[in-house]
Amino acid sequence: MGQVGTVAVTAVDGVAFGLLLFTVAAGLALTFGVMDVLNLAHGTLYLAGAYLAYLLTDGTMLGLAVALTAGAVAGAGGGATLAGLLRPLASAGPGAGHLEQALVTIGLAFLAADGFTTGFGAVPLPAEPPDVLAGRVQLGGHGYPVYRLVFIAVATVIAVVLHWTVRRTTAGLMLQATVADPGMAAATGIRTGRVRVAALACGGALAVTAGVLGAPLLGPAPGVDTTVLILSLIVVVLGGAGSVPATLGAALLVGQVQTVGVQLAPQIAPFALFGAMLLVLLARGRATVTPAGVKPA
Repeated sequence: MGQVGTVAVTAVDGVAFGLLLFTVAAGLALTFGVMDVLNLAHGTLYLAGAYLAYLLTDGTMLGLAVALTAGAVAGAGGGATLAGLLRPLASAGPGAGHLEQALVTIGLAFLAADGFTTGFGAVPLPAEPPDVLAGRVQLGGHGYPVYRLVFIAVATVIAVVLHWTVRRTTAGLMLQATVADPGMAAATGIRTGRVRVAALACGGALAVTAGVLGAPLLGPAPGVDTTVLILSLIVVVLGGAGSVPATLGAALLVGQVQTVGVQLAPQIAPFALFGAMLLVLLARGRATVTPAGVKPA
């Protein structure tokens, strides 16, 4: 019973970690799906949010609210700035300039990582939740942090609101139109350029917000940006860039592999995600082939 309880608690940890990855990866999927931008600085935005949480949270709900507000503004501004920097590459056409985009964004990530290390040092820093959420509750015979349960609830609300926004609002319809056929969307009067900038701004805001909220789970430290980026890329590959529920399902799967999988099969789990990603890529590659040959782009 003790082992079962431990696994159950670890599974709840996996849900929390998966929802954290979803909040980050949803922004990455939005960026790649709408603007066709391969943003390898996305993990840096999460780390910026985590450092903001370290700087601005003071054990009160007000401090957390201030950090969230500052993070959302900073993330949106960073995403919009990135859209301007990458506009010459994006204008080359769909699928063009991915190597250049990767080089530019990974260069920005390296510069930011060096700046964070210079400013905050090379050791992990604490980012504590508000005192009112710092307690523990009994879960499966174990004391479980209240903040993680609250985070699960908040991240679930973010997922629902994001899905509703994409599917039910005018902004979401314009977003879907821009993803499906940018040329036709522009012909109907949609300002696709503004939609793309808004997508990058929203993606940046989601990543920094995830950093602020997730800092007590995965706090500010050198290398965290790389970890978050790699896992977010895996989520996007597994879930695709066009569906919020698919991205959520992939993130929850990755969260379970990274927690329960590591506990039950520590030697196999590190390779399971990359194996799953390889299978998905192979399956999608086969889907592009028809009896007459390769499907035209």
